[in-house]
Amino acid sequence: MPLHTLPAADVPARLGDFDTVIDARTEDEYALDHLPGAVNWPTLNNEERIVIGTMYKQVNAFEAKKRGAALSARNIAAHIEREVIDKPKGWKPLVYCWRGGNRSGALATILSAIGFQVTLIEGGYKAWRGALLESLPGLAQRLRYRVVCGPTGSGKTRLLHALADAGAQVLDLEALACHRSSVLGLVPGQPQPSQKHFDSLVWARLRGFDPDRVVYVESESKKVGNLRVPDALMDAMRASPCLDLQLPDEERVALLLEDYAFFLQDPDFFCRRLDALTQLQGRAVIEDWQAQVRAGQSPAVVRELLTRHYDPVYAASIRRNFVQFGAATVCTLPDRSTAALQALARELVAQDTAVSA
Repeated sequence: MPLHTLPAADVPARLGDFDTVIDARTEDEYALDHLPGAVNWPTLNNEERIVIGTMYKQVNAFEAKKRGAALSARNIAAHIEREVIDKPKGWKPLVYCWRGGNRSGALATILSAIGFQVTLIEGGYKAWRGALLESLPGLAQRLRYRVVCGPTGSGKTRLLHALADAGAQVLDLEALACHRSSVLGLVPGQPQPSQKHFDSLVWARLRGFDPDRVVYVESESKKVGNLRVPDALMDAMRASPCLDLQLPDEERVALLLEDYAFFLQDPDFFCRRLDALTQLQGRAVIEDWQAQVRAGQSPAVVRELLTRHYDPVYAASIRRNFVQFGAATVCTLPDRSTAALQALARELVAQDTAVSA
């Protein structure tokens, strides 16, 4: 059966036409980023690609190609035995590698020879990445956002979760970035994705939203940890209507102690993270906070962090960057309870439904 090719720009509209999307690159390339829903069938694995690349440079291309063909054939046979034997004749895979060349071509040729209808992405992942970046601004700008603002600890992320549970469209950038966005926002044991994969995750979320319904998003800065929010999305967020979420200070401290419980469980880790604020707060203040943490007085440190650092920085940033914050709808929570958050979420969703009607 002949091979088919598909321009990278046409892939988003056609993804649903394929039963399986196969990434023929190495494990490391796949981990860095891949098409949404793709599975990894390396034609050459990490170590083998290094070996073949070295042969190209130190021996010659002909010897490298012979060795590469043997390794590729062995790997493709294993993929077929593991994944393809039970596939029906009508199974339709979409295959790609880095530039749509040898690795995906070898796999696609054998699958096609079996009798499957195989499609290759023209230009491979490289072309796909270019098409994604080109389409991101349009996806971001076609949507209507409502930005959840509020000082640190006011429950913005919890409100996003409650809104999602209530049926609202929610873009949780911190969840996609595996980071809580602040200087202390690193989550132990949760490495951030690569910038490329973060872009892909954002793209996939934006693409799935209904442009006739509002999208709730938190008032992030341009970077979430080490990852940069796409410029077009950031511009659209900063120009959008805002909510100003308020929570009593005692409740804010309690909420942060719950959400950052790992700091209480590992005081040394908390102290190391506080070092990041030395330039802003001064060595004497940081050392005092660290001494309090080691003495079991983390709640007092959290309160000071809010009043001395987070609240002033956030207030200045939000008014400078979110142009509609001055007209924000104030949403005051009586406490941090799930019931209070759910009630507010239901009220907001009902308002959106009434406006849309």
